[in-house]
Amino acid sequence: MAPRAVFVGAPGAGKSTIGAAVAALLETEFADADTIIEERAGKPIPEIFIDDGEEAFRALERQVIAETLGSFDGVLALGGGAVLHDGTRKLLTEHTVVYLSVELSDAVKRVGLGAGRPLLNLNPRATLKFLLDQRRPLYAEVATHTVPTDGREPHEIAAEVAGLLRAA
Repeated sequence: MAPRAVFVGAPGAGKSTIGAAVAALLETEFADADTIIEERAGKPIPEIFIDDGEEAFRALERQVIAETLGSFDGVLALGGGAVLHDGTRKLLTEHTVVYLSVELSDAVKRVGLGAGRPLLNLNPRATLKFLLDQRRPLYAEVATHTVPTDGREPHEIAAEVAGLLRAA
């Protein structure tokens, strides 16, 4: 069993919104790795960062992703930093991965001032720029399909992605 598609991309790329829309178009389930992590931990991600630290969060994230990749057959959205781990990237090479690309200006509009996003608490624009620069090559490395999201509506992007997945 494997997900129909796994969505990766930076904060603000639309992984959850577009992933859910694609799942609906494909008539399959949608799951968000961050939601699964919060359910497992019994608290929101910002609290995991505060109480336990980023490394504890990343360890739980790796575990959840590895388990979900082997047990879920719908559409799965990963958190923006999931690709930082070599082991996760290696696992993703065996799956259909959709990289939703976003440029800084659109990402900033979509995430606002970073409320609920622990890594964006201080100077969200500069931090988001750093994260985009750091992670873009990693997203591209694991991508089966790269879909630009800038200046586009979620339903338009979802239709394009669903078409790509149906054609595969």
